[in-house]
Amino acid sequence: MQKILITGAGGFIGSHTVDTLLAAGKEVIGIDDFSTGHRANLAGAEKHPAFTLIEGDITAADVLEAAVADYRPETIVHLAALVSVPAGEEDPGKNFELNVRATQMVAEAARHHGVQRTVFASSAAVYGNSTALPLQEGGATIPISQYGAAKLMSEQLLRAYATSYGISSICFRFFNVYGPRQDPKSPYSGVVSIFAERYISGAGATIFGDGKQSRDFIFVKDLARAIAAAAGDPDQQDGIYNLCTGRSSTLLDLVDILGEAFPETPEVQFAEERTGDIKHSLGNPAAARDQLGFEAGTSFRDGIHALLDSL
Repeated sequence: MQKILITGAGGFIGSHTVDTLLAAGKEVIGIDDFSTGHRANLAGAEKHPAFTLIEGDITAADVLEAAVADYRPETIVHLAALVSVPAGEEDPGKNFELNVRATQMVAEAARHHGVQRTVFASSAAVYGNSTALPLQEGGATIPISQYGAAKLMSEQLLRAYATSYGISSICFRFFNVYGPRQDPKSPYSGVVSIFAERYISGAGATIFGDGKQSRDFIFVKDLARAIAAAAGDPDQQDGIYNLCTGRSSTLLDLVDILGEAFPETPEVQFAEERTGDIKHSLGNPAAARDQLGFEAGTSFRDGIHALLDSL
């Protein structure tokens, strides 16, 4: 049975990836210190005989190295990170520790113990404020945040390890991920989960700006499917890929869908646009489609309803 080790296994994206890999018949070793993830996210996985959970901080001495030495996975999926742009601005030292040094530790553990592939969670934040939409992997990468810069450095580091040591590397640039298990109480959570909770509570939502700002929202289970395929299929081609839908949705689209589900909720309120917010973000999914055979099949409306059904 193929063994795959996942850092950040208890997180929003990590736990869905664990579930997808177990369903595909893989043996999964998950590591998480639960600083942002939740053990409850792994409630189903922990009942599975092919899942092992290691509770620990991958940047602590020997935690990751020992796990890789003991279990000898064919692939490491590196999802553990400081999880947002604001968090990286608040503490750039912690951002470097968790978003760059931790990646180097993953690469070294892979080198020391014969791991065949690393799969890395990068971010559309590497593109910065580019207006050359849709964003393409070969386009300019000029990050404007500590978080985006760290993700770009990690991509480059893993690609260098691939060149120097023959460790296969797939880096995924995530766009705006949403879905079940995204914690709406986190100050760094996405707009979809925050707005969904407010509509469920009957509080309504406030939009900063005119609501026409748009994002490429991708459903977490589609994302997990792409990660699991990259981790489990050695024939998938190395490289850097956008994980996105190629479809643009506005905040007004979001509140329309939520308003249909909760028609008694107060009308949305509008406030002054926040300085620094990116107006539009849209990815080009062609490379992942053409090279990996991946397409995000969940519509924004269906994904929102799946999120609401889970709450």
